[in-house]
Amino acid sequence: MAPPRKADPLHRMVFTTNSLRNTTIAVDDDALYYEIVTRYWHPNLTKIFKLDKEIREMLLIAELERVPGQPAKIRFGGEHGEWVSEEEFLRWDPETRGGTFTGGEGVQYRWKSHNRRLQLIRADDDQKVPLAKYHTYRRHFFVFRMSRHAFLEVKSEATEAMDKLIMSYLLVERKRRDTGLQLPVKKGKTVNA
Repeated sequence: MAPPRKADPLHRMVFTTNSLRNTTIAVDDDALYYEIVTRYWHPNLTKIFKLDKEIREMLLIAELERVPGQPAKIRFGGEHGEWVSEEEFLRWDPETRGGTFTGGEGVQYRWKSHNRRLQLIRADDDQKVPLAKYHTYRRHFFVFRMSRHAFLEVKSEATEAMDKLIMSYLLVERKRRDTGLQLPVKKGKTVNA
């Protein structure tokens, strides 16, 4: 009788800050290391860099441009890539705060909320086994410094599409934060809580 199959190892990618514009996402040994940077001289352009351990250099893998009043644009492949609209890359689900994108080798992935937690699943998976789960940060006494940083638990089978997974996470989380709790104010205006 064969021994039971071991579970796939999880990559725990920790966020250094709670910002979607300036943060680092990495595992403990920096095998997967991403920097999300928005420079003050380009406030509408967010760049995603990935560490290449072979040449010890940060490589530009994607850019996200969010000009106020216009739809967001995405570009993979650095300076030589082609800009595409956010809707071409990530198809939004109107009922939930998630969306579907195509990863490596044509595999469809879908972000969904489960018990108010963001999860990534394969779109063709009937069992809806999560490939990545987002765990939010925690604070001491709900006010003070963080007792635990936010992190993504990613299974090994999703690492082939990691670049697109990071970009799609930024888009989905931005949409979730923008459509969060809205408080009504007089004359029909709303204020985010």
